[in-house]
Amino acid sequence: MKRVRAKKHLGQHFLKDLSIARAIVDGLSNKGYTDVVEVGPGMGVLTQYLLKKEFTTHVIELDRESVSYLETQYPELSNRIYSTDFLGLDLAKLTEGQFALIGNFPYNISSQILFKALEYKEQVPEIVGMFQKEVAERVASTPGSKKYGIISVLLQAFYDIEYLFTVEPEVFDPPPKVKSGVIRLRRNQKEKLDCNERFFKRVVKQSFSQRRKTLRNALKPLIGKSGFEDQLLSLRAERLSVEDFVYLTNKLENIEV
Repeated sequence: MKRVRAKKHLGQHFLKDLSIARAIVDGLSNKGYTDVVEVGPGMGVLTQYLLKKEFTTHVIELDRESVSYLETQYPELSNRIYSTDFLGLDLAKLTEGQFALIGNFPYNISSQILFKALEYKEQVPEIVGMFQKEVAERVASTPGSKKYGIISVLLQAFYDIEYLFTVEPEVFDPPPKVKSGVIRLRRNQKEKLDCNERFFKRVVKQSFSQRRKTLRNALKPLIGKSGFEDQLLSLRAERLSVEDFVYLTNKLENIEV
């Protein structure tokens, strides 16, 4: 069957190196789930290895040409090919139990995919994915790093994250202009944060809104004229751990601005 043409507006870069595809699939631990959802399978370079595992594999693909290719090449997927936009999908309807998420994620929506998964964190115990290297490093970075930011904190609040390996541009068709990175996110033991989670997100986003300034300045909209003081306010946001942000959230929620 004729190969699928990569479409720039969908952020498609098809992985050619089968050893890398196998390594990404082998990144799944197979702990706590029997279903795997692949986002953006394209021509099935990861799918072929997923189908050899003991998972029940579901694939979500927006590109109709790719869907037709998958239906022909992988008839065993039968009714588990979803021709739709992942970001608009109710993931709870895919399967009743828990499921892992995997993919050579479209670079133009990769961060949105992670935030979508975070909404279903009780159903998604593990994520293994390929991203732009810069995005992968941001997600996996630790406090004190200049790459540590909003997405790092919000995801690390509920997932333990490992940077697995780097992938060079030439193993894709067409090759992207940047290197890629593969990371694994595994759900931690926190069922919920010890604070108001909605306000936590607001505190984190406000803290990083002015990265070069200390939190005393960055958090002025939340501190107001309250006179609130804390030793953490002398630091920049990139120095704070998830636990520090939880602590600050509880403190700031109880002051009168």
